[in-house]
Amino acid sequence: MHAVRIYHNQQCSKSRATLALLQERGCQCEVINYLDTPPSVEELTQLLDQLGMSARELIRKGETEYAELGLDDPSLSEHDLLAAMSRHPRLIERPIVVANGKAKLGRPPESVLGIL
Repeated sequence: MHAVRIYHNQQCSKSRATLALLQERGCQCEVINYLDTPPSVEELTQLLDQLGMSARELIRKGETEYAELGLDDPSLSEHDLLAAMSRHPRLIERPIVVANGKAKLGRPPESVLGIL
């Protein structure tokens, strides 16, 4: 069916559920274990464009690194946040699914079906 890319974290139940949903729908999935191979700032910028989100919307504020790095500072630029997310990929909300030139956050997992 459709070839899709999923930025996946095996430890995350939403990520596992989204991947299972895609596979049940017959999608050929390119699984990117983004904790092992973090996306670059450029990749994150492209993902944000496809998601229609800002870096602040995609960042996981509950992660330890968020507080440790002072990422709640409103003076930080979009690039500052993207650089932090690339260096500390646990800060990236997940899963992100890319298909047909669009991206969607799999929260809830069914939300990705609209881009297939």
